[in-house]
Amino acid sequence: MFKRRLGRSDLEVSAMGLGCWAMGGPWDWLEADGSTEPVGWGKVDDAESIRAIHYALDAGINFFDTAANYGCGHSERVLSQAIAGRRDKIVLATKFGYIVDEENHIVAETDDVVPRIRQECEASLQHLKTDYIDLYQFHKGDYPPERAAEVCDVLETLVDEGKIRWYGWSTDNPEGARVFAQGQHCTAIQHVLNMQYDVPQLLAVCDEYEQASVNRTCLGMGMLTGKFNRETTFPENDVRHNWDLQAERPTQYIQRADAVRKVFADVGDPRTLTQIALAWIWTRSDRTIPIPGFKTVAQVKENIQAMELGLLSNEQMKKIDEVYGRTAVIS
Repeated sequence: MFKRRLGRSDLEVSAMGLGCWAMGGPWDWLEADGSTEPVGWGKVDDAESIRAIHYALDAGINFFDTAANYGCGHSERVLSQAIAGRRDKIVLATKFGYIVDEENHIVAETDDVVPRIRQECEASLQHLKTDYIDLYQFHKGDYPPERAAEVCDVLETLVDEGKIRWYGWSTDNPEGARVFAQGQHCTAIQHVLNMQYDVPQLLAVCDEYEQASVNRTCLGMGMLTGKFNRETTFPENDVRHNWDLQAERPTQYIQRADAVRKVFADVGDPRTLTQIALAWIWTRSDRTIPIPGFKTVAQVKENIQAMELGLLSNEQMKKIDEVYGRTAVIS
């Protein structure tokens, strides 16, 4: 199994984890005006989710990333069922920072973050049926960097108490990531990174402070799987429901992804577009750990096979960056 160290920690993880947002099922986000928007991934089959996790475990995957708000606790609970009896074999990551209404399946923003951290941690420990969380991540990505030290202070206390082992921040703000990364037990920055969206500033912070780069949206919410076209639509309870794939930018995303796939097909490379996208992330930096989402065993199997096919060559990286109109950078 292809492995990487989780930042400055002593934890060794599979170079790919499983992202457990999609398996949380439907849930809604409460807007400031009182309306709600779907932010789940539609209907989910819990039994299939558990089969997929078991397949991953048997294949050597040991890193699982969820959050309190995914399905309003549902993702954490299903994950706890799937890993029962194997807790000591895995590195378990979850997140905090929002108000979760489990009864009504609604999640809301709050400015009252710091006083809530302990109770949120206890709730996740109960959902996950565990005594400790390996990686506890702040989920509120737009939180003011000047206030981030307060969050770190509480997390350090939870480390001292044995509730969590390490912590991180899920943010796309390099300034905030830099503040958090200076915390003694901060070991990971979770951020968007994919073939169409490179983030050299965040990767530089991870390098400077010896942080793992945990990569969400690594398949562009499906746009980098080759499974969508301009006629694709999504259910009303899917976070992608309002996507207009016939608009100029999504059309360009689809066209560029198809161009990348053709580059590899023309030289007989057997990788699927999904596998190319994952390999690009691993090749981009030796700190990266993509966490693609899943709903089925087949998706997990395809993603794991990407690990067996290895990294990309400098020439392949250059050709991909040419497709996306940027200069190739490999750190």
